[in-house]
Amino acid sequence: MDVCVIGGSRYFGRRLIEDLRDAGATVTVVNRGSTPAPRGVTHLRADRDDESALHAALADRRFDAVVDQVCYTPVQAAVAARVFADRTPRYLLTSTVEVYAHLGRPGGPPLAEETVDLSAQPVDLRLPWTDPAFQEAHYGEGKRQAEALLTRQAPFDVATVRTAHVLGGADFTGRLAHHVERIERGLPVAVHPAPQSASFIHETEIARFLGWAATADFTGAVNAASHGTLDVRELCAAIGRELGTEPVLTEGAGEPLSPFSFDRCYAMDTGRAARLGFRFSPITDWLPQAVKEARR
Repeated sequence: MDVCVIGGSRYFGRRLIEDLRDAGATVTVVNRGSTPAPRGVTHLRADRDDESALHAALADRRFDAVVDQVCYTPVQAAVAARVFADRTPRYLLTSTVEVYAHLGRPGGPPLAEETVDLSAQPVDLRLPWTDPAFQEAHYGEGKRQAEALLTRQAPFDVATVRTAHVLGGADFTGRLAHHVERIERGLPVAVHPAPQSASFIHETEIARFLGWAATADFTGAVNAASHGTLDVRELCAAIGRELGTEPVLTEGAGEPLSPFSFDRCYAMDTGRAARLGFRFSPITDWLPQAVKEARR
């Protein structure tokens, strides 16, 4: 198995690369080169936004599968569709629960893959996708448009993994560590008056799932989340139990809201993954250890 990973220099992307390598795959990583690739992995340096540079870096290489960790816009997706047209039969795009951000509602059911109708999703390559501020403000929209473009136009099979909120000791976002620190210090965590449930997954499990998905043969979107959901009050309570401390929660009184306090459903339906043959673990299996790791 010959796999190309675009991005993947940190967090669960690096775990994915190491998992693939340890399973016997030949792994090539393509990124801008700010972080060295793991031992035993080919490292190609190129900016994925520079189509000519990407062509040059790849030369005549071919892959059984490509895992794209850093595609955020339809412009990037269009470049990928052209560059990898004759290089791979399978393309795995990592997406996010944020593609559902405009669809969740208070008390709503878990979000299923078909909730996003990619056939009806507008794709506009003329928007200022290269503007970092615009891209950040339209993160979910950019992901939806990237999915839609690849699904409609790519000359290879496309599968999309929509990940839940990823937690773990190596979380470069620092969101879990932020909650752990505030609760341990007795500082308040600001939440919505009626926070809604969300899905989560551990960094090791999402890496394992992506490795499995890269070698599978399904197409289309699939949700990736551990069993069980938590709203921010339940998450803080679980952190407090591990720390032996009662969390102090406030309803937005002068503090920025917790990034895990949602006013609409962010729970994900993982029925399709189960039908395809992958079983996720319960949140309760890994959250206590993740809290311990976040204290380091």
